[in-house]
Amino acid sequence: MFGNILVKKKSEVPNEDKIHAELVEKISKMKLTDMRAYINSKVLNFEVCEDGLVEVMRRLITKNSETSKRYIEVDDMDSKIKKGFDLVISVALHNKITVVAVEQIQEFIELYSDIITKYDRDHKQIYETRLKDSLSKAISNVSEMTELKRKMSVLGA
Repeated sequence: MFGNILVKKKSEVPNEDKIHAELVEKISKMKLTDMRAYINSKVLNFEVCEDGLVEVMRRLITKNSETSKRYIEVDDMDSKIKKGFDLVISVALHNKITVVAVEQIQEFIELYSDIITKYDRDHKQIYETRLKDSLSKAISNVSEMTELKRKMSVLGA
């Protein structure tokens, strides 16, 4: 009897697995422009979260299971390559970055090193440097957030 009074009904408790699955499904259908709008908080009905950043990076670094091609290939249009690089930089500089997302950015730089080098050489760009700088900035942001959380826990205890 007391269980009915004290325990919330399942419909009242938000189901995080369902929300996460919805997020993964929505991001899996996005193109680069849509992902960039999501990262820049321009998608009104979907708020940017840590899981969203991780899913965007996962989408960029995961190879297609059927064709075993990367999301961005050497023979893709220059605009797609540039949008992909800019998207990774946006993720790295986002204030909700996590350690997992930082690791995926490192993996992106390693996976796409050939495309980054070719694009920089062909278009006289410096994306290799920009990506590495944004990675180091992301690492410092994660370190600062961790230090701040540690200080808050000491003050709160």
